[in-house]
Amino acid sequence: MKIAHIAPPWFSVPPKNYGGTEIVLYNLIEEQVVQGHDVTLFAPGDATTSAKLVSFFPRSLINSGVPWQAHLKAYYHLQKAVDAAKKGDFDIVHTHLSSASDLYLFPLMADMQVPHVMTLHSRFPFDHLPNGWTGDADPLYMEWASSMPMVAISEHARKEVPYPLNFVGVVYHGLPADEMRPVRAKRRDYLAWLGRCVPDKGAHLAIQAAKEAGKKLILAGTVDRHIPESLRYFTGQIKPHIDNKQIQYIGPVNNKEKASLFSGARAFLNPIQWEEPFGMVMIEAMAVGCPVIAFNRGAAPELIIDGKTGFLVEDVDAMIRAIASIDTIDRNATRQHVAEHFSARVMAENYTKVYQQVINASARILSSAVGLLPIISSKETTMKSNGT
Repeated sequence: MKIAHIAPPWFSVPPKNYGGTEIVLYNLIEEQVVQGHDVTLFAPGDATTSAKLVSFFPRSLINSGVPWQAHLKAYYHLQKAVDAAKKGDFDIVHTHLSSASDLYLFPLMADMQVPHVMTLHSRFPFDHLPNGWTGDADPLYMEWASSMPMVAISEHARKEVPYPLNFVGVVYHGLPADEMRPVRAKRRDYLAWLGRCVPDKGAHLAIQAAKEAGKKLILAGTVDRHIPESLRYFTGQIKPHIDNKQIQYIGPVNNKEKASLFSGARAFLNPIQWEEPFGMVMIEAMAVGCPVIAFNRGAAPELIIDGKTGFLVEDVDAMIRAIASIDTIDRNATRQHVAEHFSARVMAENYTKVYQQVINASARILSSAVGLLPIISSKETTMKSNGT
């Protein structure tokens, strides 16, 4: 199958540190190439990929210092990519809706004849800023969005959307089989937290739970210097607790460091404060056998088997009780759960099924349109013979 992916232009594929959509996109493309598909990726030039790469500027926007609110270059990338995809010889065009500027794809693709599908990676609404300002532009895009074939990344994400989107399926994210292998750990004497340092990710609650449980906590992840809220949160609610004894912060980690962190941890604490549509870090932890203790929100119940691969809890007090019971979790069973349900192979195979579904639906629509032509022609002939 000839597949075109149009990536958002903000982070490199794969990302250096943070970039959940770009990690998923990289894993999907690499697996699709392995499975024999002919894949083209439209992305900035700092992407690393086994697919054919088509770029319209050399570096992703965040890496170039472009702030989130500056959409002009993002629009240029999407416009050029959509134009090229329309002219290309593709069986399917796959786009990815992750941030506000990606909404431009809806009107840009409104007249696209090539079968196409879009994955919704984040939550609506997109028309907002980190300082709390929220606009009303999102409903305007439903003029085009309601006809776009959409894929959700969890059942929760699909049910949560307040707009009449055309969902054609749910496909869970997946990890490469050889990417997250457990690293031999001498002692599992600490808990782990990993994510972006923003209030929604709940690092302050992980600190609270670890302190009250009397356990060591290692924090890892990104403090986004481009987002003032992230800096304020880290400076005000995280940094004062870092003593490099019970509470330690090690900064961003790559895949190898992430595998080591989770392999040595007794559990990954995930006290999320929002309705997270998936939660890639949870399957990354479980992939090396690390149990996850997560707040029972968003898609967490779809990823974690309560009592088997971790625990779903309602608050910090319940998280503390779960920490005391964490050794009842079988780490091998936890790894097997990810291998069976959240591998890159399974993800790519499920997307192929969606692609074929969309291609077949497009062919039926085209066939119906062509079938009307003789009827119209016959009517015109009759009118002419009657002198009208």
